[in-house]
Amino acid sequence: QVQLVESGGGLVQPGGSLRLSCVVSGSIFRFYTMGWYRQAPGKQRELVAGLSSDGTRNYVDSVKGRFTISRDNVKNTVYLQMNTLEPEDTAVYYCNAAPFRWAWGQGTQVTVSS
Repeated sequence: QVQLVESGGGLVQPGGSLRLSCVVSGSIFRFYTMGWYRQAPGKQRELVAGLSSDGTRNYVDSVKGRFTISRDNVKNTVYLQMNTLEPEDTAVYYCNAAPFRWAWGQGTQVTVSS
């Protein structure tokens, strides 16, 4: 059973940066397109960044140029570098395959506020 453990969130001022990490248990990690999702209060969960096994990256328009997704197939870890953070980025961030296929982890809270 695949388990997802996200970390790295926190409180940051507008314009600041955070780096999120997600450890994926199981040896199947490297075969899947991985994604970072977020869910803001009162909103649906949305996919904000995806990274395929061949290195193709995709981003939702609102984070293009600010967020970078990467992966380490040896460490079974996917990362999300978030720069120039805005209050609108405040949400709980989750990782999963894209499209999602495993049970969701606990997520990591990102709060952007002055």
